[in-house]
Amino acid sequence: MAFLQVQFFSEALNVASSVNVILPEADQGIGIRGSEGERKLPGVLYLLHGYSDDHSIWMRRTSVERYAAEHNLAVIMPAVNHSFYCNEKGGERYWDYVSEELPRIMHSFLQISDRPEDTYVAGLSMGGYGAMRLALTYPERFAAAGSFSGAVDPEYTIRTLPAEHQHDWDRLFGEGDLKESECNPMYLMKKNADAPKKPRLYVSCGTKDFLFEAHRRFVPALKESGWDVTSYEKPDAIHEWGFWDEQIKAFIDFIYQGES
Repeated sequence: MAFLQVQFFSEALNVASSVNVILPEADQGIGIRGSEGERKLPGVLYLLHGYSDDHSIWMRRTSVERYAAEHNLAVIMPAVNHSFYCNEKGGERYWDYVSEELPRIMHSFLQISDRPEDTYVAGLSMGGYGAMRLALTYPERFAAAGSFSGAVDPEYTIRTLPAEHQHDWDRLFGEGDLKESECNPMYLMKKNADAPKKPRLYVSCGTKDFLFEAHRRFVPALKESGWDVTSYEKPDAIHEWGFWDEQIKAFIDFIYQGES
C-alpha cells in the first residue's frame, strides 16, 4: 500500500488542511496480501477520527492498511479537530468540508472510484457520529456506513458531557432544540427513511462504553425507520483501540461480504 500525506488549501475552511491516504498498489509488500483478480479503480472508505484524536490515529493504532489491502480499498482520513464534522455556530464550516469539498478534491487528486457502490464511510466515537450523519443525509452516495462506539444520539450525548466540554457543544450546535435538526442522526433517519437508495449500516459498541445507551437508542430507531442495519454489542468492551481495531476489520469484511 502507498501512504500519502496530503496538504492542500481548503476553501470551505479558509486554511491549509491535512488528509492521510492509503492507496492500493499492485505489489502490497512483504506480509500484506493484496486483492486478487482483475484490478480496477479502488473503492473508497472515508475513515473518520474521534474527538480526542487526529487524522493520523487510525494508522498508528490499528492495522487498517492490512485490512484494506485485501480488497483494493483506498482509505481517506481527514483532520477535523473538535468540529464534530459540523458547520460550527459562528465558526468553521467542517460539514461543508467533509460532505462536499473533500470528496471533490480527493477525486481530482487520486485515481479512485467515484461510483456510490464503491464508496463507504465509517468512524469511531465523534467519527461514528460523522459517518452516520453523512450516510443518513446523503444515502445515495454510499454503499455502506459504519459507526463504532458512536456519539450517534446528540440529545443523549449532551446529557453525558462533562461540564468542561459543555462550551464545545454550545459552539458546535448552539442552544437550540436538536430534535428536528439536520445535525441529528435520529431525525435524519426518519426524514430520509423513504430514500430510493440507502446504504447498509453497521453499528457497534461495547456494553461498558459510556456511549452504550446512545447505541441502544439508535439501533432500534434505525430498524423502525426501515434502514438495513447490522448491530454488534461486545460484552464488557469499553471506549478503546483494541475494540476499534477489531471493528474496522469487521466493517471492511462487512463491506465485502459475499465476495468470492
